[in-house]
Amino acid sequence: MVPALRSVSLEDLTIEDERSVAHIEVYRRLKQALRRSGHRFLIPVAGGAISWDRVVFLNLTYWTGDGDAGADVLCDDHIAADEIGHVAWHHVVARELARQSPGATERPPSAEALFFSESIASAFDIYLVGRLLHDMPDSDFITTQVPLIAERAQTAGLAPAACAGLLEEICREPERAFEDMRALLLDVANALLACRGAPAAQRAFAGFADHRFEPLLHHFEISNWILYARAYGARSPGGDAVVARLDGLLRQAPSALGWLIENWIDGDMTA
Repeated sequence: MVPALRSVSLEDLTIEDERSVAHIEVYRRLKQALRRSGHRFLIPVAGGAISWDRVVFLNLTYWTGDGDAGADVLCDDHIAADEIGHVAWHHVVARELARQSPGATERPPSAEALFFSESIASAFDIYLVGRLLHDMPDSDFITTQVPLIAERAQTAGLAPAACAGLLEEICREPERAFEDMRALLLDVANALLACRGAPAAQRAFAGFADHRFEPLLHHFEISNWILYARAYGARSPGGDAVVARLDGLLRQAPSALGWLIENWIDGDMTA
């Protein structure tokens, strides 16, 4: 029997691996922003169970929306600390884009807005790798994510020694790694969205072949981004001017992550 799903709050969940990230200020502030938002999660009804592969399918296929229709699905009443950061970034970015785009909540988000939000949330994983790989090597996040990242990178042709060197670069400058990954994901997603077939997509990928993080691209399941944006994202001939302006601000900032932390995370709090 397939269990039904019920809606719960962050307060109803047990956070796993939080000890590993509790010392990172940006994580603490993201968690508080998510708590203030009243964000909901979906878990099986009491006594029910749902497999990890089903959870992945549901979240990758139905990854935005309103109310419970867009809530994040979990296997049970446990959530990893890094997932809280990912979900919180989506909330924060969506809130700020809505503020700067009059009437945004009354129409579907643009494809560019979807990519902008997902690129920030996904690049935060690379930042966490940089902060935790040496300081918390036994954390659940590192022991699960780094092998997956390394496997994808080596499958893409990066030699093990080069992969180890890339991880060291991330550890030396995690904020720089965040912005490089964010910008690459956004640029690749926008380029692929315009492609009408496999040959064009392959040429688009070739344009990013020299980027240091190109071997990591498929770790982020970009195909789901493209398919979802094509199905549900609003399109306009001139693109999304608000997203383009904000992306420009991040690229020009000394630290894109620092800009987001200073200007956006606590943007729902009154002075």
